[in-house]
Amino acid sequence: MEIIQTAIPDVKIIAPRVFKDERGYFFESFNKRRFTELVGNYNFVQDNQSQSTRGVLRGLHYQIGERAQAKLVQVLQGEVLDVAVDIRKGSPTFGKHVTAVLSSENKHQMLVPRGFAHGFLVLSDIAIFSYKCDNYYDASSERGIIFNDPALHLKWGDQETFILSEKDKMLPLLQDADVFEYNTL
Repeated sequence: MEIIQTAIPDVKIIAPRVFKDERGYFFESFNKRRFTELVGNYNFVQDNQSQSTRGVLRGLHYQIGERAQAKLVQVLQGEVLDVAVDIRKGSPTFGKHVTAVLSSENKHQMLVPRGFAHGFLVLSDIAIFSYKCDNYYDASSERGIIFNDPALHLKWGDQETFILSEKDKMLPLLQDADVFEYNTL
């Protein structure tokens, strides 16, 4: 497992060691002991999976309060542009973001800590996306930020072709959203 540092030190890209031969491949997708040594101690308690088609944009989502979640995300099939936005008010990187292409080909994972909004855009015909979460989902704590907030300077591509849920179309700007205080995480 290799840790790839990003422009925001708390967001990490994890590149597993992949063993390939004529039969296919094998890799260890999660090892708590090794993950804790290299990244930190997270107690993942819930796994989620979604399937989406090309052009689907999910996000930018997060949870607040006692039900906030850190996520370890990866693509099992296909390819996505994955995004984590720092929403920790008072943080030196508040409003900044990290993007990475995650795919079944590169097998990279992204750690999205608590205090970050998360979203992804599907770049392939189909994408199966997996999330490990360190807290149980609670609908009352769910929040979001509109994906095209000009203050975020995200470069998603041709927004005319995006497919969004009605809920995601109505999300507020970062300046109007419930966010975290940097020192409370």
